[in-house]
Amino acid sequence: MTAPVPAKALPVQILIAAPSVLSTDIEVPGTLMANESTEIHPEVSGRMVELHIQDGGRVAQGALLAKLYDGDLQAQMRKLEVQLKIAEQTEKRQAELLQIQGISQQEYDLSLLQVLNLKADMDIIKESIRKTEIRAPFAGKLGLKNVSPGAYITPTTILTTISQVDKLKIQFNVPERYSAQMKNGLKVYFSVDGSDKRFQATVIASEIGVNEDTRSLAIRAIVNQSDPMLIPGVFGKVSIVLGQNEQALMIPSSAIIPLGRKKQLYIFEGGKAMAKDVTTGVRDSTNIQILTGIKMGDTVITSAMLFLRPGLDVRVAEEQ
Repeated sequence: MTAPVPAKALPVQILIAAPSVLSTDIEVPGTLMANESTEIHPEVSGRMVELHIQDGGRVAQGALLAKLYDGDLQAQMRKLEVQLKIAEQTEKRQAELLQIQGISQQEYDLSLLQVLNLKADMDIIKESIRKTEIRAPFAGKLGLKNVSPGAYITPTTILTTISQVDKLKIQFNVPERYSAQMKNGLKVYFSVDGSDKRFQATVIASEIGVNEDTRSLAIRAIVNQSDPMLIPGVFGKVSIVLGQNEQALMIPSSAIIPLGRKKQLYIFEGGKAMAKDVTTGVRDSTNIQILTGIKMGDTVITSAMLFLRPGLDVRVAEEQ
């Protein structure tokens, strides 16, 4: 026979812990970004004599975007070409004389060295001329141009930007407890403001470690679709389906009592409130998953949390 419950027992509401189906979905903010993106700077200073940048235009890899004045360099190249031609003729004659021992090996080596020095000087000038040509590092879409023909520019000048927008990425952060599930190849879904469409992306990489300040892991995914609404910088709501648990133990979030770094709840046992330390998992709008601390069939107290203490006499409140 059950012992009578003292009249002073605190009335509480209860819930029998039972298995329920839990879809582990999380939603986090993300930002769309170009697959590749960079600013376009000149390598050297100079006056711009050609400009082939169209606002928002598309260019192929290696396309000439701008040209700096190189008249002085071209003049130096022509001078070196003349000197090289003469030096090569001299070297040829010296080689013939060397064969008949008309000159020493040292005299011939000096003429050959002159030829090699001139060729090296020409390579330096060619590289300087190349630096006056500003070309697209990859195929992509240009941003807005920031200069005009005739401007004097330096390596700090931003001519424009270029982005590879035919393929986009989306970057987002997930709490550290989900980091082990963020495998390459995982499919995620996202939406953007102004569109009712649901887009798909595939995880391709994650940061090397969890951020110590936010306790989250940065993830990048490649977007599998193209759409006019998807442009770099747009905010997206990323939805991640991490699986389904048909034996999840869910209780109302209000039944959890935070105690510093620990979490606690009370169960109804023999007319007493018994405290149990628990670890929790996924949370939704009303319930939270219990991972350890109680088992299926336990009677969880879900009300009067502010008045409970270990060993307190309690009774099940009558349904109203």
